[in-house]
Amino acid sequence: MENQEVQTQTIQVKPDFGSAFGHGWRMMMKYFLELLLVSLVVIAAQIPMGIMQVGQGAEFAPAMALLQVFGIGYALFVLAPIDFGSKFVFLKGMKDQKFEIKEIFSGFKDNYLNIILANLLTVAIVVAGIFMLIIPGIIFACKLAFVPYLVMDKNLDPVEAVKESWRMTKGYGWTIFGMGFVSIFIFLGGLLLLILGVIPAAMWISSAFASLYHAVDLEKNKPAVVQV
Repeated sequence: MENQEVQTQTIQVKPDFGSAFGHGWRMMMKYFLELLLVSLVVIAAQIPMGIMQVGQGAEFAPAMALLQVFGIGYALFVLAPIDFGSKFVFLKGMKDQKFEIKEIFSGFKDNYLNIILANLLTVAIVVAGIFMLIIPGIIFACKLAFVPYLVMDKNLDPVEAVKESWRMTKGYGWTIFGMGFVSIFIFLGGLLLLILGVIPAAMWISSAFASLYHAVDLEKNKPAVVQV
């Protein structure tokens, strides 16, 4: 029997705006078809939400209430695990690690409860911040940007994921905000390219944020150098 060795390559990427988008673009092109399929799965999963939003225009109040309840449940119990799983797949791609498309559904099996609770906690904190004159909500959203990656990549529970994301994003708040701001224009640029451009635009944005998390993780958690 032949011995098979799996080599894990450490991808060096700087934790800054340009490096995150640049590295994200390169790795996205390397795994374009795989990440495209992941993105299509996410889009397909979001279709029922669009149908429910159209249905909310109905005049029958009980039906609208039922649709709203179902929509909240669907977003919480179905879309959240798929979203976390897609981020995990993108992260593996940015690390240049082997991954399988089916890992987008890994959240339903491995970290389901943590994903639901982490998503609830994150949304609650951000919404509370929005009610505090909006700006705190933006700050909280930037500080908690790494929560999905930490739940999937480090297997942290919701509270620990929030605390660790808060710690990791210290000093990178403006970078995350700037990336989010530029992402709006990237998405709008995709819309101008016959609408279909929104898919690669969304892929690039996801790749960039996954790259930033990976870079910050390497930077913040690198072993200390002991001088003898």
